[in-house]
Amino acid sequence: MTTPKEAHSRQYSHINGTPEDLLHRLAISELCKGWPVYRDASEWMNFRSLFAQDATVWTTWSGARSVDDFIAISKAGKASGAFIQHRECGTLVELNREMNRAVGKMKATITQRFVSPEGIEYDVDCDCRFLFFCTYVNESPMMMMEGDSASGTGAGVEDVSGGEWKAQYVKLIYEKDRLVPVDGVNVPKFELEELEKYPVGYRYLSVAQASLGHEIDTKLATVKDIGTFERMYACMEKWLDGEDPELFW
Repeated sequence: MTTPKEAHSRQYSHINGTPEDLLHRLAISELCKGWPVYRDASEWMNFRSLFAQDATVWTTWSGARSVDDFIAISKAGKASGAFIQHRECGTLVELNREMNRAVGKMKATITQRFVSPEGIEYDVDCDCRFLFFCTYVNESPMMMMEGDSASGTGAGVEDVSGGEWKAQYVKLIYEKDRLVPVDGVNVPKFELEELEKYPVGYRYLSVAQASLGHEIDTKLATVKDIGTFERMYACMEKWLDGEDPELFW
């Protein structure tokens, strides 16, 4: 279960609002959807275009990596047979235009195919929330004036094409995971002592990924660990307020 307490200490632009807010939030949500669409299909140029030059991403199997290192090890993983897919379940955005900062929140399911030593094919599905810490790289966006045919949005409406939203950091909150039998019947047995090495929320995924030789990051946020859950929300608010989000822990 998730906490019944309010997760945020304040609100930001997240629904409705001005036309320019709507356009910016739409652009950011489009960016977020690039992770499942581009990475899963090995569209590496398109995937790289989502990120700032010095972006950092975190995953269970990679830990914190520069985006370029992450792309390199993702290619190597695919070459060795890794089969990871992502199902986007919904995306919303929190925006602070005064700071040119935003956070995209993408509900998703990570699903990875494995084969046990006994030859049993199985998936691990992990429900999670991708958090995209985004920045606007042009602080002087163009303005389309009334009657401008390129805009079609009226007087003084900001044109998102005057700048670019990029993801500076991507880090997740993990919710729950499970084993899924490919044939509808058989899954391997995971020993309790192995599962207990990893946080509830991504422990089945961790055991399976560790069996492939990955060193698992055990410090990632989960909904069961209120400390890391609240810490991630504090990181989001620091970022939106123009501060260092302090994501490296």
